Amino acid sequence: MAKISVIIPVYNCEKFIEKCLQSLVNQTLTDIEIILVNDGSTDNSQKIIEKFSDTRIKLINKKNGGQSSARNVGLDVANGEYIGFIDSDDWVDSDFFEKLYNTAKKYNADIAMTDFIRIGPTKYKKRLNISEEKIYEKIENKIKIANALKEGCIWNKIYKKEILTGLKFNEGMYFEDGPFTIRALYNSNILVTVPNTYYYYYQNPNSTVKKMNAAKRADKQKSKREILDFIKQHNIQIKDKTYWATLKSYKLFNKTLATIQESIHSKRLCLFGVIPLFPYK
Repeated sequence: MAKISVIIPVYNCEKFIEKCLQSLVNQTLTDIEIILVNDGSTDNSQKIIEKFSDTRIKLINKKNGGQSSARNVGLDVANGEYIGFIDSDDWVDSDFFEKLYNTAKKYNADIAMTDFIRIGPTKYKKRLNISEEKIYEKIENKIKIANALKEGCIWNKIYKKEILTGLKFNEGMYFEDGPFTIRALYNSNILVTVPNTYYYYYQNPNSTVKKMNAAKRADKQKSKREILDFIKQHNIQIKDKTYWATLKSYKLFNKTLATIQESIHSKRLCLFGVIPLFPYK
């Protein structure tokens, strides 16, 4: 059993996958397995991966089914004590997994989480500002420190494999990270933060979530609805009006005129889908 299984979905990422893989094969924690799930790429991604002779790399080729499908395949074959995720156009510091793993073991934590830096044409910014080792046990505190209602990202963390048993990504759906993250946080007993190592998130303008269309916007609202339903079902005590999900949209000529949105205890009517007008009963 490896200490960490790292799962990377791969789809037409020939411009980025080598940098991603270099950051993994050069990790100071060497006892890892690197699971690349090639989700029907039509470019040179597979050829670039096959140039790496590292025996820790496992390449799985499958028909195209989307990022969630690829991640689920990776979860099915992962043998690590902990599970980590990386997107194929991102990379991590060389001590990333060593620091996360050692800190998780130190506190017997189910999740170890560090900061990430968002990189793009105009931004280079730390997102969470984690500055100390600290443990969190209440679900409300774990959600807050992870900024899970806004960021909802899976890849700046490692997860003890046991807490992911039976947990899958919603296939055929965009913005699937949020529902997965909220469930993983809920399943964990202890989350620990780890300072001074970073995940680098590249804002790829051609990524699936950047090129928005009606289907993706609908999936984004579906994801938010699923998260809110989970919070209400499990009586998680976040502040009312902190998190809103759309219940219904009113459109004219495919343009949103208004929406009805819901938080834990409240509903509101919003003009153009974003401008709150008044409470709704």
